[in-house]
Amino acid sequence: MADFPSINPTYGVQKSSAPNFRKVQFSDGYEARLTFGLNQNPKVYNLTFQVSEADADTIEAFLDARATNSMEKFNFTPPGETQSSTFVCETWSKSIPFLNRATIQATFRQVFEP
Repeated sequence: MADFPSINPTYGVQKSSAPNFRKVQFSDGYEARLTFGLNQNPKVYNLTFQVSEADADTIEAFLDARATNSMEKFNFTPPGETQSSTFVCETWSKSIPFLNRATIQATFRQVFEP
């Protein structure tokens, strides 16, 4: 499994959670909730990289290589975290606002696979 290049995203990272649970609603208004599965709280990071065009090409080449290999997973250490996790990136975009500068916006979704 590959490691994401050591290029840090800019601050303003958006992290979201969507715990996986099941809910049962009873006719009297009560409800019961149960977590579902072993890894029931995957994280999703919306990242922005404002980097040189060379670094943007490195990021884009890395993500393209994972996409052409059946959406291969990779290791990434999110900002503010101490240990890496396994992610896939299904969508990203690149813009070039200035000469020799580029902005890549990517969504990294945590996966739990052996």
